[in-house]
Amino acid sequence: MLSFLNRYREPLLVGALIIVPLISFLSRGGRGREPNFLDRSVLALSSPLQSGLTLVFSGVTSTMGGYVALRGAHDEAGQCRAQLAEAQAELNTLTEAKAENTRLREVLGFVDQQSGPTVMARVIGLNATPQFQSFRINRGEEHGVRVGMPVVTPKGVVGQVVRSVGGSADVMVMLDPQSRIGALVQRSRVRGTVVGAGDGQKMLLDFVRREDDIVDGDVVVTAGTDGIFPRGLKVGTVKGVSRPTVGLFLIGQLEPAVDLGRVEEVLVLPVTELSAMRAKEGSR
Repeated sequence: MLSFLNRYREPLLVGALIIVPLISFLSRGGRGREPNFLDRSVLALSSPLQSGLTLVFSGVTSTMGGYVALRGAHDEAGQCRAQLAEAQAELNTLTEAKAENTRLREVLGFVDQQSGPTVMARVIGLNATPQFQSFRINRGEEHGVRVGMPVVTPKGVVGQVVRSVGGSADVMVMLDPQSRIGALVQRSRVRGTVVGAGDGQKMLLDFVRREDDIVDGDVVVTAGTDGIFPRGLKVGTVKGVSRPTVGLFLIGQLEPAVDLGRVEEVLVLPVTELSAMRAKEGSR
């Protein structure tokens, strides 16, 4: 019994402080009266305890309310982050689609200007080495792509098909050292040959005499004399001319008109009449 009282001493004390005034009130039939000494003693003892319990319960209620509000804010912030990520993904998709549509409109506009049938293709692989610079497209023999066909974009020359199989083809870009393009300086009408420098950045304008009129900034276009590329396609811009004191030819560097490292869609053009004639003569 003593251990029970020691264990539950505080709850029993609180209960007594509450029950004693209640019994006194009920014994008098609930009639109002002046508090006696016992009433005053109970009230004096219970008031601090009541105030403390009120503060404790208020603090607990406030803490629980704050936790619930913080938890709700955390969940709401998580939902907002998820919605923002989804919106950013949609925006990126729309931006990419817009850029692709712009490129395709340029390609289709260029196609309308061509007299013969063209094949539009997408770049699906890269092979850039100092010995051989090329990329692969998703169109091949079954789409009418043949070895020797010129490959371009609306901005200018890209290269030439060097291998074609069923559903794909390899295109040697004009930066490759094996590339040769008959060219013409647009301003002065000086002829030459554009050769790939093999450094992945520039090309050389070869077989141009030292005394010929060519300066930095001149635009170089295809001359239509190589049997591959039709006349008038932009090849590049002159970015450096030197005239050695010996030799017959000057040294001219060209910057490609097309950023070949960022090409995504290309057009494969039909071979020129001269190329077709050469192919026909070679088959005899």
